[in-house]
Amino acid sequence: MSGRPPGEALGRRVLCGAERATVRYVGGLPGAAGIWLGVEWDDPQRGKHDGTYEGTQYFKCRHPRGGSFIRPNKANFGVDFLTAVKDRYGLKEQDVQNGTKNTLVLGKKTVELIGMDSIAEQQSQLNLLVDISVRECAVSHAGQKEEISRTCANIRHINLSKNLLSSWDTVTDIASQVPNLETLNISENKMKFPSTSISVSNVFSKLKVLALNQTEITWTEVLVCAQGWPALEELYLTSNNITVLERPDNVLQTLKLLDLSDNQLLDGDQLHQIAYLPRLEQLILRNTGISSIHFPDSEFGCKTKMFPSLKRLAINDNKISQWSSINELEKLPSLRSLQCHNNPLMDTEKNPETLRQLIIAKIGQLEVLNKSEILPAERKGAELDYRKIFGKEWLAAGGNWNPERNKPSEEFLAAHPRYAALCLKYGAPEEGELKGQQPLTLKNQLLTLTIKCPDKPEQKPVEKKLPESMTIQRVKGLLYRLLKIPGSELKLSYESSKLAGKEVELDNDLKPLQFYSIENGDCVLVRW
Repeated sequence: MSGRPPGEALGRRVLCGAERATVRYVGGLPGAAGIWLGVEWDDPQRGKHDGTYEGTQYFKCRHPRGGSFIRPNKANFGVDFLTAVKDRYGLKEQDVQNGTKNTLVLGKKTVELIGMDSIAEQQSQLNLLVDISVRECAVSHAGQKEEISRTCANIRHINLSKNLLSSWDTVTDIASQVPNLETLNISENKMKFPSTSISVSNVFSKLKVLALNQTEITWTEVLVCAQGWPALEELYLTSNNITVLERPDNVLQTLKLLDLSDNQLLDGDQLHQIAYLPRLEQLILRNTGISSIHFPDSEFGCKTKMFPSLKRLAINDNKISQWSSINELEKLPSLRSLQCHNNPLMDTEKNPETLRQLIIAKIGQLEVLNKSEILPAERKGAELDYRKIFGKEWLAAGGNWNPERNKPSEEFLAAHPRYAALCLKYGAPEEGELKGQQPLTLKNQLLTLTIKCPDKPEQKPVEKKLPESMTIQRVKGLLYRLLKIPGSELKLSYESSKLAGKEVELDNDLKPLQFYSIENGDCVLVRW
């Protein structure tokens, strides 16, 4: 590390030991000889002040104690891209010149390079590299013009995360020498991005996947840069303090996946700004602070024009507390997979299986819930239970078995928008089905069962309450969590409390418990 900073040091990212910082000041200090760097630390606990020295503020910090003054020789300004590649893949020029043996790892293959003759071999082997990772290699600039394209002509995938990149221009300089670049990860680089229109080039014309997590980019800057991403399909933007979204006009139209996790959005209505991306299939919104979801362009029972292609949605770890948001998801025309755990709504039912049944019944086209497949038998059981459970409420709200007199209230239809469809699918619940039904709960469909492992006496019996509509496959999933034995290895049967000694095999994974006439107090036997 030199005693003098490089040209244009202001704004550069530097390493000091293991700590990262941004240069905010270059110059002298009264009473202190030589050149000093004023740096703002990524970790403010590392700092001492806010950029003030003897009453004069030389630079500003976000944190009142996030700054320090250091000598230039204490700062590592990083290396160029190609130097990092050679270091990471074991190709050091001085080793070649000294005649020492070198190796290059290409996937699972290790290539030996020996002596002076290996220079040409080194060049040819670097040209074979397609997927390059130089994560945490202190890359700060592109290096000599065209050097990357001459040396690594076949690169398609680059991981540049957690380096010393300080601006989007540097990224462009590197990418301009990689004509077939398809995947680029520049996460964990605090960078400066253009905030006004840029001259569009074909540098990123083939880029399909881009990760910009923890780069401090704003949504406005995303839209500006996106003018140069004509083929982008996946965009990762987690942990960037993005709070407000704007509608993309003529950009991001090829996007299939968008990850906005760990950005605290102002409210759920921000989603309306990105609702018309025509090809968006997967939207990840983990821990974004949203408390509700609403698609105002359509009534209950109708599909929204928003998110026309959205198949997979993740809204876990948020603040959603009302069933109305789940009802709204039924409006999405293409939704097939939902992740929604760790929301306050999940605490409204003590039994997770009850909660799962309600969600399945409310979203008719859902195929996967919280990463678990919804089998046809499970869906049918959930929908039949839902239809019975809310039957009395339906009658009280104006529902009737006579189609001419069946006029449930707007309030009921708003709370249960799929109820009418379920009645069409299975028929209106008969009076006998509703006797003894307790509204708003599935507790009366729960079976209290004892689970025993007869061949493993050391395994203590466990009592569980399970829905009678729970499939044998899901019972095996529960037992896997309890016993850590794969479901494919488990053999289940049950003993009736009324017929001692008689054992019935549970041999069809797709059948619900009620299919086998299991009752309260029965014992499920588990063998493997």
